[in-house]
Amino acid sequence: MIKLLIVDDSALMRRQLSMLFESEGGFEIQLARNGKQAIEECHNFKPDVVTLDINMPEMDGITALSLIMEESPVPVVMVSSLTEKGALATFEALNLGAVDYIAKPDGTISLSLDKIKDELITKVRAAARAKLRKKSTNLAPSKRVAEQTISFNKKLSSTKHGASKDGLVIIGVSTGGPRTLEDILPLLPADFPFPVLVVQHMPAAFTKSFADRMNGLCQLKVVEVNTPMAVESGVVYIAKGGADMQLVKRAERLMVISKPESTSYLWHPSVELLGQSVIEHFDCRNVIAVMLTGMGNDGADSFTEIKQRGGKTIAESEETAVVFGMPAELINKGGASIVLPLEKIAPQLLNWANK
Repeated sequence: MIKLLIVDDSALMRRQLSMLFESEGGFEIQLARNGKQAIEECHNFKPDVVTLDINMPEMDGITALSLIMEESPVPVVMVSSLTEKGALATFEALNLGAVDYIAKPDGTISLSLDKIKDELITKVRAAARAKLRKKSTNLAPSKRVAEQTISFNKKLSSTKHGASKDGLVIIGVSTGGPRTLEDILPLLPADFPFPVLVVQHMPAAFTKSFADRMNGLCQLKVVEVNTPMAVESGVVYIAKGGADMQLVKRAERLMVISKPESTSYLWHPSVELLGQSVIEHFDCRNVIAVMLTGMGNDGADSFTEIKQRGGKTIAESEETAVVFGMPAELINKGGASIVLPLEKIAPQLLNWANK
């Protein structure tokens, strides 16, 4: 039985969410109408997981989350609106320690929760088993990041990059991904010689804000792929939500494109589809594929094939993965060249990029 605390200022939303989880079974449910009450219930009810609205009177969800993580840490799934403002607040919440988020399909008060029922239940169940991580410090390009990258920069700048520019890094990530990427991508120096293609499972309304946020944190340029773009070193390409990203070749030039979601794949943007397009259009011997935290098995098959064709693959280790689903699938298939905790992934990328 999972002890679930539902926090929302709307009585209608509290009732709808409660009925949704009660109909599923396996949940003991407690309700709270604002952030202040949520903090009290975290002490009294001691939930296994919390769903937390962002916009609430008396105490908003961001303030409540900050206090919850300080006083009585518990896995939290943010419930936010599908807007740019909702996206920015969600990324702030993830930085403060929230495990995941779910976007209301119709704004602040949603009458269409059935549209997200399966996703919501899956995310809450996964969050109840997720590892909590300490608050990230990457709110801006920080002194800590600069200090950690200086030794990498010295090593990288001591080599010529011409031969290395034939390489490519691809990253697949889901639950817990935004914060995990914030602990990897800002550590790559501006002269990192390979393009980086990132597939993060995320709604369409969120990926532009996420790319803009990462662009402010990283020494590399970070862009959302919403039109065909040439693949160039020094750039991180974020797959657009609500679509799939593929590597293609046009007039002998490598491009990334965004296309409508393929019904052949379960998760979107699809890691597997990107991996298969890389296999088709790029020499796998020059590919580094990184599988990070997330539910499910998206990308495990294509990443395993990349390794079999001579590529290098990294799976995030269980000790740091928020949800050890996608990395575990890659490891179980024999598709991981190396298994690393989060803090060792950026140094490994730099090491391989220099060879």
